[in-house]
Amino acid sequence: MFTGIIEAQGLLREIRQEQDNFHFVLTCPFTSELKVDQSLSHNGVCLTVTRIAGETYEVTAVKETLNRTNLGYLKTGDRVNLERCMPASGRFDGHIVQGHVDCKGIFLKSEDQNGSWKLHFEHPENHITVEKGSITINGVSLTVVDSNDGNFSVVIIPYTWEHTNLSLLKPGDSVNLEFDIVGKYIAKMLNKNQ
Repeated sequence: MFTGIIEAQGLLREIRQEQDNFHFVLTCPFTSELKVDQSLSHNGVCLTVTRIAGETYEVTAVKETLNRTNLGYLKTGDRVNLERCMPASGRFDGHIVQGHVDCKGIFLKSEDQNGSWKLHFEHPENHITVEKGSITINGVSLTVVDSNDGNFSVVIIPYTWEHTNLSLLKPGDSVNLEFDIVGKYIAKMLNKNQ
């Protein structure tokens, strides 16, 4: 389980395709603290560390993950938002994030708000956001500002702008979206009872 508070950005050094799988080789500030078989969030996607070699580590994304997320669009040299799993004794600084991406969304635009940035996104209409609810974008726990059918906005503080890859987004870019787990359960229960 994660909280959506990004620890660092990793640098994608190499991508290898093997059948339908992509193997990603990255470096990050805490590579020396990782261990094989550890779960690590990459742009909000929970992936297992499969190899560590010096300053690099490797993770693998299977076809299901590549179909549902934007990981298949990554290129060597890209920056990836990283978060290690929350320890059982840790605090919830963000919200409950499983690392199980629901779908890809599309970045529409950003608005400079004189010290913060308002970011607008589009998503498939079968998913729900609510104003002041939680959303995870590329692994970052954020609060929904405007909520409409098929789109929403969030506001980014300077720290998040500087320490995540959200500041690198261009209109049309794909992002990984994980909708709030509590909201998903409520929506499923309501649909089941109708």
